[in-house]
Amino acid sequence: MPVQTFTQRTGFFHAMLAAAMLFFASGVVTLAKDGSVRVDVELVLAVDVSYSMDPEEQRLQRDGYVQAITSPEFFKALKSGIHGKIAVAYMQWASSFDQDISVPWMLVDGPESARAFAEKLVEAPYRRARRTSISGAIDYAVGMFDKNGFHGLRRVIDVSGDGTNNDGRIVTEARDEAVRKGFIINGLPLLIRPSNWGFVDISNLDDYFRECVIGGPASFMIAIRDRSDFVRATRTKLVMEIASHDFTGELKASDRSLLMRRVQDNAPRVNCTVGEQMWRDRWGR
Repeated sequence: MPVQTFTQRTGFFHAMLAAAMLFFASGVVTLAKDGSVRVDVELVLAVDVSYSMDPEEQRLQRDGYVQAITSPEFFKALKSGIHGKIAVAYMQWASSFDQDISVPWMLVDGPESARAFAEKLVEAPYRRARRTSISGAIDYAVGMFDKNGFHGLRRVIDVSGDGTNNDGRIVTEARDEAVRKGFIINGLPLLIRPSNWGFVDISNLDDYFRECVIGGPASFMIAIRDRSDFVRATRTKLVMEIASHDFTGELKASDRSLLMRRVQDNAPRVNCTVGEQMWRDRWGR
């Protein structure tokens, strides 16, 4: 058998390395064993459409996602991943039996596909509905990942809303079950004004989300306290969710100050059944 020289071996190695770099740079879609497309993150954006969300808040919330997913910061984080791709879907929720998918699963791998997702989101109809079931939203979102055609390194459910759980099962039950299955749940609580349904509103909704809603490795939440914060907060959240490493150190100080991690201690700051209790106090059921 002919013996390869050092030059031949190193030449072969460099050729293979160049081919591998060309493969990943060419945008080739890689498949998992079951035929699903490999992505860095599978992400469900789960947004509250209960009556406490007025039309202006709904418009600001959606516009925040549209601008965030087409921002330069988002594209930089996207390309930091192993695959440089994510799968994303947009779901609206209200009561425990009221969820709908406004934008089904789409592959986002660059500006063109991100704009396509944003356009579908802009075209999706708005609606409002009764009750607030964060637990129902989590349960429904978990089911959306089954046979969705993608295989992500991480599976993330991003819950945004302006109220506490007052319908369906206890929110911590849904959260903990999802986390045991390997999901990460992040949050975007909206505290920009009191709820129209004031009897189920709490002033420390940020604490509620941090202790009762988010969960999983490196889970976090960003509270929106002013209408002007929608785009900045949503962009920061998306960057953190899809980046291949902790982008906290690369964020501007003003953006970094928005982040709130889950508190792991034995001194809860809020009752995770407060929404159900306030509903019963008001309606007696």
